[in-house]
Amino acid sequence: MVQATKNGREVPVALPVMATLVTFHAHPDDECIATGGVMAKAAAEGHRVVLVVATRGERGEVAEGVLDPGEPVPKRRSAETRASAAVLGAARVVFLDYIDSGMMGEATNDTPGSFWTADVDEAADHLAEVLREEAADVLTVYDDHGGYGHPDHIQVHRVGHRAAERAGVERVYEATMNRDEIRRLMAASAEASPEAAAELPDMDDAADFGSPEAMITAGVDVRAFLDKKRDAMRVHASQIAEEHFMLAMPDEDFAAAFGTEWFIRAGQGPGITETDLMAGLPTGD
Repeated sequence: MVQATKNGREVPVALPVMATLVTFHAHPDDECIATGGVMAKAAAEGHRVVLVVATRGERGEVAEGVLDPGEPVPKRRSAETRASAAVLGAARVVFLDYIDSGMMGEATNDTPGSFWTADVDEAADHLAEVLREEAADVLTVYDDHGGYGHPDHIQVHRVGHRAAERAGVERVYEATMNRDEIRRLMAASAEASPEAAAELPDMDDAADFGSPEAMITAGVDVRAFLDKKRDAMRVHASQIAEEHFMLAMPDEDFAAAFGTEWFIRAGQGPGITETDLMAGLPTGD
């Protein structure tokens, strides 16, 4: 097959010579919550976007009456993921087909075939194959504690970095939450409505939730793409009901909470030094 050169690597000419963003996630719906904005932004700017999901979310709790009679949870969640990806502009969706491990400490962590029990090198080989096929320029994973300690999210961090090494992807961003910004938003909310303060979680008890701002090196403004981000969330109806707080909150509050997506990139900083994961990379225009 005739080859073209992209970022020093030969790729089939059938593959567009544009920058490619691969986002790697643990479960269906993680993609729109953690990186929906950067996915939609990259696609709108002419980049190729590929979504890789480790599991099909078998352990997800579904409200009664949501599934059709006899419909398996993973079948529904897989279809929701593809629909979400279409909303966000992803050109390809790949499932690695490990089993959802459930929350940390649950017996399901040790289920044969669960992502938590997967051999990191073997799983990395599967992801690296996709990265090579796509000649990926940018990969997103999670921070080293998976944002909030979920075993599958931690495994995304481990597998993602190993795969990037094997496929030669140098630009790797760890999706995280800005712990200090969350505290600021909660304090402002409590000040505006003292009655609501009692309903807010105690962030002092959430030492492993997100990352301190001093560790974060990239903050991407995705406010222009919040409609797509929210629409992608809405597609995951088996997990995010219309009354869920992410869909029910006023637009202004949603923008404050989800209008910036936060990342850590090794070798960057100190401080937030990047505002665009695809900066300097070619588009398909």
